[in-house]
Amino acid sequence: MKLHPDDYYALGTHRGGIDERWFASTTPAANEGAPPDEGLSYAVFEGQRFTLRDAVACLGADIVGEEIWNQYKRWPVYSKFFDNMGPIPHHMHQSQEQAQLVGQEGKPESYYFPPQMNNVGNNFPYTFFGLEPGTRKEDVRRCIERWNEGDNGILDLSKAYRLKPGTGWLVGPCILHAPGSLCTYEPQWGSDVFGMYQSLVEGRAVPRSLLVKDFPKDKHNDIDFIVDALDWEGNVDPNFKDNHYLEPIVDPACSGEGYTDRWVVYGKIGGKQLFTAKELTVNPGCKAAIKENGASGVILLQGRGRINNLPLESPTLIRFGEMTEDEIFITARRAREGYTVENLGRECPLVMLRYFGPGMNPSAPNLGDYRK
Repeated sequence: MKLHPDDYYALGTHRGGIDERWFASTTPAANEGAPPDEGLSYAVFEGQRFTLRDAVACLGADIVGEEIWNQYKRWPVYSKFFDNMGPIPHHMHQSQEQAQLVGQEGKPESYYFPPQMNNVGNNFPYTFFGLEPGTRKEDVRRCIERWNEGDNGILDLSKAYRLKPGTGWLVGPCILHAPGSLCTYEPQWGSDVFGMYQSLVEGRAVPRSLLVKDFPKDKHNDIDFIVDALDWEGNVDPNFKDNHYLEPIVDPACSGEGYTDRWVVYGKIGGKQLFTAKELTVNPGCKAAIKENGASGVILLQGRGRINNLPLESPTLIRFGEMTEDEIFITARRAREGYTVENLGRECPLVMLRYFGPGMNPSAPNLGDYRK
């Protein structure tokens, strides 16, 4: 994430090391002891600093577009870099229906592993997904019952997939996953709900409170409810990789001489396109002319240039709280009018990621189209 080593514990050791950076976020982080603005993105205009959430609340459709504003009255998605040295617990994110029981929203998500951020794999570049076909509810029930006995064995019921830079995954709600140690770009729904189903990770205990924090209080000791909360058909899918794995697909409509645009997150969850993401590469000295259907959050991976008259530069190290020039929000109006991305570097390609809100790219590929 390029955070300066002196700032790994900028929030204090009691909060742990910083391993996430959120992009174009109007979603507060649901972390114990977090300040009110944790997770929220800031913008600067004429020397004034304010949150993107306040800007969206003020300008509405001018920023996020009429379709999104009319339906959600907010920017309902966000993305982040997640960069942990090792794996995190096998967990799920609740569905919309489940999350509403505790006044929250569900959380489908996606992953892309940028090569520029993954020159090393760290300690465990593998992710466990789902459950082995044939796994029964009583198998998972026994794991929950053994929570305070050490390792509850939930990973014995799952399968790990090797993570490959330049690829990704699309993961719906209620699917168990234990993310590995590659730096991950994660476009997702604007929520921070989860349930941890693994009791011990690399010798560190996982509090049972993290299993039940986003379930109704009267269900915290109802193991059958916790087990039934999983998407059983999705978790034991024998073709899990075929139905979730992503590889980049070139978009010829947004590619031209000296620049290439690739879909890196695409596909539908529950029959709906909830978010998509693209990776634009512009060669040295070249310009890319881009027109799009809707707003997007941009993060620059490498290079130096500009979007119209706004400077773009990928930093080497970032101090905590520093306002950098590698992140931009492109409003719906600007996206539809069109904008130009120019690489001002001499040798290095300019590479940037941008993610979009629900339904904004009906022409995006479907899952599995990378094989065509």
